[in-house]
Amino acid sequence: MTQRTLELTVDGVKVSVPEGATLLDACRKAGKDVPTFCWAANLTPANVCRICVVELGGARTLVPACSRKAEAGQVVQTDSPRVHLSRKLVLELLGSSVDMSLSRDFQALSKRYGARPERFGNKAARAEAGARDAAHAGHHHPGDGAQAATVGQPVKVDNALFVRDYEKCMLCYKCVEACGTDAQNTFAIAVAGRGFEARISTEHDVALDDSACVFCGNCIGVCPTGALMFASEHELRAQGRWDESKQTVTDTVCAYCGVGCVLSLTVQDNEIVRVTSPSDSSVTGGHLCVKGRFGYGFVKGG
Repeated sequence: MTQRTLELTVDGVKVSVPEGATLLDACRKAGKDVPTFCWAANLTPANVCRICVVELGGARTLVPACSRKAEAGQVVQTDSPRVHLSRKLVLELLGSSVDMSLSRDFQALSKRYGARPERFGNKAARAEAGARDAAHAGHHHPGDGAQAATVGQPVKVDNALFVRDYEKCMLCYKCVEACGTDAQNTFAIAVAGRGFEARISTEHDVALDDSACVFCGNCIGVCPTGALMFASEHELRAQGRWDESKQTVTDTVCAYCGVGCVLSLTVQDNEIVRVTSPSDSSVTGGHLCVKGRFGYGFVKGG
């Protein structure tokens, strides 16, 4: 059966996409660079970051391109003054609330849109207020320097595989999606709380060892901010030795079983420091098991 094709206009350019495609698909086919944070090719859109919003003719509000389905005859603007202002504000609010220093996309977009997170106050002061609030749970006062529950948490180093630094968590839901039906089906983590109390948490906030976590690391593979990080990378960064200019990435095949998962090995100073998998791999879809992602110690005899 032939798939129906839809024709719409993106920034004055007519494009055709298959039925079921999103506005993001249409924009990219038209050659338009629409930024995303919470979207990934191997995950279900969560519609939470709102950086991908576009202006749709006839719509009252800006719409998220990552999830809005394309329809015949639609007229889309990807960089109108209204869209530009919205993206700038999203960047400023994100940059003023959590640590986005390790996100290259955020840094590039902030420069592109002229974002100034400092307009919303001193981040250090708010982080201190967030820490005080965390020590007195349930007594947040949004009008009095309150901060999201993600901020003010100490770095969680509770296992030998990866580190959780929720100061950098923008609540994009990617880790939750990867832990759920999109990949692992473990459901070890979710977004707990509401408003200023919203945070990524295990059930009843138990330690990872006591949760349903199987340490596959698929949450790390999709994290866009460095809130979830390989322990090896975290250690090198703490020592001031993390140097991407010295790193190479080589694709190989996992040696543990016969599935044939593709591994992308990041190597620095002749040591593997990170293992990922291409999101467009027909075998993995970007996801791995605990052996594939972390079981490389045998390479150096460990």
